[in-house]
Amino acid sequence: MSYKLFAASALACLLPFAGLVHAQDSGPYKVLKIQLVGGEGGFDYVTADPDGRNLYVARSGTTGHIGVYNLDTLAQVGDLPGVSAHGGAVDTSTGHGFATSKPVTMFDSKTFAILKKIDVQGNPDGYLNDAYNHHFYVLSHSEPNITVLDDKDGSILGTINIGGAPEQAATDGHGKIYVDIEDKAAIAVIDANTMKMVGRYDVSSKGGGCAGLAMDAKNNILFASCRDNKNMIILSATDGHIITDLPIGNGSDGATFNPATMEAFSSQGDGTLTVVKEDSPTSFSVEQTVATPQRAKVLTLDTKTNQILTITAEYGPVPPAPTQTPGTPPAAGPPSGAPGAWMRGPRPPMIPNSFQILVIGKQQ
Repeated sequence: MSYKLFAASALACLLPFAGLVHAQDSGPYKVLKIQLVGGEGGFDYVTADPDGRNLYVARSGTTGHIGVYNLDTLAQVGDLPGVSAHGGAVDTSTGHGFATSKPVTMFDSKTFAILKKIDVQGNPDGYLNDAYNHHFYVLSHSEPNITVLDDKDGSILGTINIGGAPEQAATDGHGKIYVDIEDKAAIAVIDANTMKMVGRYDVSSKGGGCAGLAMDAKNNILFASCRDNKNMIILSATDGHIITDLPIGNGSDGATFNPATMEAFSSQGDGTLTVVKEDSPTSFSVEQTVATPQRAKVLTLDTKTNQILTITAEYGPVPPAPTQTPGTPPAAGPPSGAPGAWMRGPRPPMIPNSFQILVIGKQQ
């Protein structure tokens, strides 16, 4: 794929952006920019590298690759061709990056050269890079649920089973890793030194299908954005007791926390971004609901600009449901809390070359 952006991007960005400006709920956050990138392939996660000033966008499928974009301009500055992955992240200290392809791809974070392929079990999906001990965690819905890699050389250090499907992980930076278990309404607690699960917090009293997880490491607070009850469950990372829960939109697939502003963010596939303000370690409120394009359901934080970046595309009409043969029961959808349960039925096709990157922040 060429590093150049599509020539029509400037014009094409104006139309969706114009509609959103009038759709914003009151509050400080706005969609500041929509950058049309185009290209083929599906997409899942997006990850900012604030230190290296790069944004990693993974595209999947037969034309799978990882596009690298300048965080300040969104101009494409690199590419990892032939890497069909869910996403990737880098370790500033080692200068190495990893993408959750199968096998996992290890690359140089400055030249974007592919360094090696790492065969792992399971199906690599989500991920977390922990600067505490320079370990990269590969999350998989099938066992082993977590594979731990050494950032320095890509060696496999061990595997961890947490008894369910992991979606997002967060670190306290001091040796504890937290992972939401999407199909079990629980959050696993992992000791980063022993690479063992040492606890499991049950959140089923407030909901389930938690697909986003963020952390206020200073105050040991977890923010789990969950699909079943369309809520953000806020709990203590110390002992798992639930502090409160707040409403969010439908189809959350990611969360992040900004310690500079004491705000947690949850992105939803229904076209909303929920901003939750931490007024104190025991007091929380929904500060704003920002309108976004549909299916902008994952997000990442640029800690240097305090801006949120998310990705989406334009979609055509939903295809008609398959014709049911008389006398046969309808096909069963995934059970509540199962991966993908929030969006049953046929999915609309993505319009070619409509993939885009969004920047959300406070207007100056």
